[in-house]
Amino acid sequence: MADAVERPNGPNVEKDSVVLDAKGLRALAHPVRVHLVGLLRKYGPSTATRLAERLGVNSGTASYHLRQLGAAGFVEEDTERGNARERWWRSVHRTTWFNDPELAEREPEAALAYQQSIAAIYTLRTQQTLNGLQTMPREWRNTFDMSDWALRLTPDEAAALYQELTDVIARYRRDTPETAASAPEGAERIAVITQILPELDAPATSSLPSGPQKEEGSPTS
Repeated sequence: MADAVERPNGPNVEKDSVVLDAKGLRALAHPVRVHLVGLLRKYGPSTATRLAERLGVNSGTASYHLRQLGAAGFVEEDTERGNARERWWRSVHRTTWFNDPELAEREPEAALAYQQSIAAIYTLRTQQTLNGLQTMPREWRNTFDMSDWALRLTPDEAAALYQELTDVIARYRRDTPETAASAPEGAERIAVITQILPELDAPATSSLPSGPQKEEGSPTS
């Protein structure tokens, strides 16, 4: 689901991406709308009823938010699938980009609501994978990983780290309808979630212990 808070110079920027402006940010400042856009991007066109079932909300709520997303240009009616009884919706874009500090300052509440929705979705996706981990084939179970690494960087170094990570990701095949059709046998969808979290209240280490050191972090796979 390409719903990340990403930077415009991120991996494999596509022509069908949307860069959030004030109107778009306010339109996405609701967790249900962020979820709806993500589901349409991940699974393709759908109806309000089917989307509501996935989200655990009633179809009226899903319909309302889909109309709001439509007015903001994030989704549109799929007239090839719809009929008089059932409206189908599809996502207009594949990715969303939000990295405008001035916009975040002008719209602090909307920016926070959007980013909190994204963070909640990441948590949910991680939990869903954990719930199904034991039933996965071993070769896929062995690829699962959750790690955190504590670094002490300057802002410039943190920006360089982000760029290096995106450069690595860009070397791999993106999951789109086109690449899915031509992907090699055995290829499945993989979610790579990156988070660079400044922890400005963390004290500096006053002294380094002597002796061999274990690499810091808590990887699990």
